[in-house]
Amino acid sequence: TTCPVPLFTASSYSFILSISEEEARVKALNEYLSTRSYIQGFTFSHADVEVFRKFSGPPVDQYIHVVRWYRHIEAIYDGSSEKNEPCKLQTSKGKRVQPSWSPPEGTKHSRLCLYNSLTRNKEIFQPQNGKKVLWYCCGPTVYDASHMGHARSYISFDILRRVLRDYFKYDVFYCMNITDIDDKIIKRARQNYLFEQYRENKSAPAQLLEDVKTASELFSVKLNETTDPDKRQMLERIQNAVKSAFDPLQEAVQMKLPAEEINRCHEVLLEEAKDLLSDWLDTKFGSQVTDNSIFSKLPKFWEGEFHRDMEALNVLPPDVLTRVSEYVPEVVDFVKKIVDNGYGYVSNGSVYFDTVKFDSSEKHSYAKLVPEAVGDQKALQEGEGDLSISADRLSEKHSPNDFALWKSSKPGEPSWDSPWGKGRPGWHIECSAMAGSILGESMDIHGGGFDLRFPHHDNELAQSEAYFENNHWVRYFLHTGHLTIAGCKMSKSLKNFITIKDALKKHTARQLRLAFLMHSWKDTLDYSNNTMESAIQYEKFMNEFFLNVKDILRAPTDVTSQFQKWENQEAELNKNFYDKKAAIHEALCDNIDTRSVLEEMRSLVSQSNSYIAAKKSSRQMPNRLLLENISSYLTQMLKIFGAIESDDAVGFPVGGNSQNVNIESTVMPYLQVLSEFREGVRQIAREKKVTEVLQLSDALRDDILPELGVRFEDHEGLPTVVKLVDKETLLKEREEKKKIEEEKKRKKEEAARKKQEQEAAKQAKMKIPPHEMFKLEHEKYSMFDEKGFPTHDAEGKELSKGQIKKLKKLYEAQEKLHNEYLQNGSAN
Repeated sequence: TTCPVPLFTASSYSFILSISEEEARVKALNEYLSTRSYIQGFTFSHADVEVFRKFSGPPVDQYIHVVRWYRHIEAIYDGSSEKNEPCKLQTSKGKRVQPSWSPPEGTKHSRLCLYNSLTRNKEIFQPQNGKKVLWYCCGPTVYDASHMGHARSYISFDILRRVLRDYFKYDVFYCMNITDIDDKIIKRARQNYLFEQYRENKSAPAQLLEDVKTASELFSVKLNETTDPDKRQMLERIQNAVKSAFDPLQEAVQMKLPAEEINRCHEVLLEEAKDLLSDWLDTKFGSQVTDNSIFSKLPKFWEGEFHRDMEALNVLPPDVLTRVSEYVPEVVDFVKKIVDNGYGYVSNGSVYFDTVKFDSSEKHSYAKLVPEAVGDQKALQEGEGDLSISADRLSEKHSPNDFALWKSSKPGEPSWDSPWGKGRPGWHIECSAMAGSILGESMDIHGGGFDLRFPHHDNELAQSEAYFENNHWVRYFLHTGHLTIAGCKMSKSLKNFITIKDALKKHTARQLRLAFLMHSWKDTLDYSNNTMESAIQYEKFMNEFFLNVKDILRAPTDVTSQFQKWENQEAELNKNFYDKKAAIHEALCDNIDTRSVLEEMRSLVSQSNSYIAAKKSSRQMPNRLLLENISSYLTQMLKIFGAIESDDAVGFPVGGNSQNVNIESTVMPYLQVLSEFREGVRQIAREKKVTEVLQLSDALRDDILPELGVRFEDHEGLPTVVKLVDKETLLKEREEKKKIEEEKKRKKEEAARKKQEQEAAKQAKMKIPPHEMFKLEHEKYSMFDEKGFPTHDAEGKELSKGQIKKLKKLYEAQEKLHNEYLQNGSAN
C-alpha cells in the first residue's frame, strides 16, 4: 500500500503564498494543479486546505483545476463558516452525511375476497394456518355417466384451485371423495344384475310378452303417482316406446312369422323395456341379491369413467381421494362419538342425528347455510335416499327433521358390521368422516354444487361440529352455480341430458373451460350454442393475436437490434398493459371474477392489435420485447386458468397438448424458407406477367397448405405472415371463405340477370308505339280516341280530367321511348 502524496511541496507552497495579487495566485495555483489528480493518489493536508481558505470566495469556472480541487475539498469538509471569514471552506466540521430517507406511501393492496355461503357475502379470505389451505370438495356419486352438471362444478373448482395455488401462491391441499355406497348405487346395481340374469335366461317370446305386460301394470302405478312434470314426461316416453315394441312382437307371434323376424322383434322389445323390466325384477327379486361384490362392480366402473372424463377436461386430480367403501370403520367410529356426545340415538338398528338436541345447544346451530329450508320434507327425504323413506324407516325418527347416520341394512342391500348390527353409512356422514380423518377438526374451504346446500351440507356441518364439539368445521363454504341447457333444466325427460363425452365430441376441453371462465363460478351457467360460440370466438381472437406476435418474434434480428427505441406508441401501450394487469388483479381479488379478467385480456389484445396495425401501416417494425411481454403474460394467465397445458412461452400449443415434440420450433424454419421462396417467385411472375405461376402460388396458399395446418397470409408490401393453425380450423375457414365467395358470385350473377331482364323489359317496352300501349290494358279501359288514348274506363264511364292528365304523362313518356327506339333502329 502506498501513502497518499500531498498536493503541495514545501517550495511550491511558499511560492504560491508569496504572490500577493489573488487572481495571479489563483492562476499559478491552477497551472500547478493541472498535473495533480486525486485518482492517482494525491490528497491534501490541513496546510493545503489553508491555501484555499485564503480565497475571498469560490474560484471562477475558467480555472478548472482549482475549481475541481476546491469542490473536492468542500465535499469532504462542511462548507459553512462564520460570517467574518473570507471563504466558506472550513476544517472544523466533521464529514458530510447522507440526508434522511423515508419510504414512499405506496398504494393500498387489495386482498382476496370469496363469496362465502355461510354469510351469503364476499369475505376476506384468511386461511387458518399461514398460506396453507385445507380444501374438501364433494365428489360424485358414481352410478352413471358424468354429465355437464358435473363439469360445471369440477371445472369451476379446478379454476378456483389453480388461481389460489398459481396466482395467489397458496399451498393448497385438496381432498375429494367418491360416493360408492348410496341408495341410488344399490338400486341401480341390483337392477342391472337382475336384468342381465333375465337376459341370459333367454325367455321365450310369449314369456317376455307376459312379463312385460305384468311389469307395465306396476309401471303404470308408478307413473300415476309421479307429480314431477319432467319425470312424468320421461316415464310416459318409456311407456310409449315399450308399447311400440310390444305390438310388433305380439303380432309376429300370433301370425307365426319366421323365427328370424320373431327374434328381431324380441330383442327390440327387450331393449326398450329394460327400465320397466328392471323395476319389476327388483321389486320381485331384489331382496335376494346378497353378494356385496355386485354393489361394488357398478361404482368401480363409473368411477373409472369419471376420472377419464376429468383428465379429458384437464381437471387436476385431487391430492387425496377418499372412497366411502374404504372408510366404513372411520364412519362407525365417527357415528359412535356423535352418539357418545349426546347428539345421536339408536332406533331399530339404525342411528339418527338428533337435530332438536343439537339446535337447542348454546354453542351449536342447525342449518347454517339454508335455515329457511328446515322442515322441507321433500328435500330431507331426497337426502335420505329412495330406499330409506318407507313408512317404517320414517317412524324410527324422533323428529321428521332428523337424518340417518347409520342405516340398518335390509335384505338385498350391502352391509358392514357395527355396534348396532349389520348396516351401512348414511349419505351425509360419509363426507364428515372422510374429511375429518384427512383434514382434522376444521378446514379452510368446503366446496360443492349449489343444490347440495340443504340438506347435505347443512347436515354435514351439524354432525361434524357435533363430533368435534366446535362451531367452525368449515370456514368458507363455496357453492358453484346451476347449469341449464339452452335455458332449461338438464333432464333426460327433456332429451337435453348431455354427458361430458358427448360435449367433448362437439367442443374441445379448452373451449368448454373458456365458456366457464366467461361466467361467474357461483351463478347459473347456460350451456347453449350461443354460449359455446362466444367461447369459440374468444379462443380464435386470442389465438390470432398469439400467431401474429409469434410471426413478429420470428423476424430475423441481431442481439442489439431486439432492443428498439420507445416512442409514444410504445409508452402508451406499456401503460395500458400495466393498467390491465392491475385491473386483472383487482378482478381476481373480487371473488375470482374470471369473467371480468377475460374482458380485460380481450381489451389488452385489442389495444395491442391496434398498435401492430399502426406500426405496419407506417412500414415500421413493432416493438418485439413489449409484445413478447404482453403475450407471455396473457399466456401465463391462461395457463393459470388451465386453458393451456403446454410449456410454450407464447400462445396455444400447436398439434394438441399430447405432442412430445414442439412442432412449431421444428417446422417453422422450413416454412419460412418456403414462404420467402414463394414470395420471390410471385415477384418475378408479376413482373413477367406469368399468371399461371401466380395461380399455382395461390393454390399452394389456399388449397395445399391448409390441409397441413399451415396458413400463409399475404399483405401488400409486407412479408408473408406464416401461422401454424389446427387443420380443422383452417379447413373450416376455407369452407366459409368458399361459401362467401360463392354467395358473392351468386349475388353478382343475380344482379347481372336482373339488369339484363330490366334491359330486355325496357327494350320490349320501347318497341310498343304510344297509340298501342293503352289498348293492351283491356281490363282498365273500354274506349279510345284516334291516337289510341283511352277515354272511358272498363265500366264505360268517361275518364276524369285528373286521370287523363296522368295518362297523358305516361303517353308522352312512351312516345319519347318509342322515338328513341326508332332512331336507334335506323342508326343500326
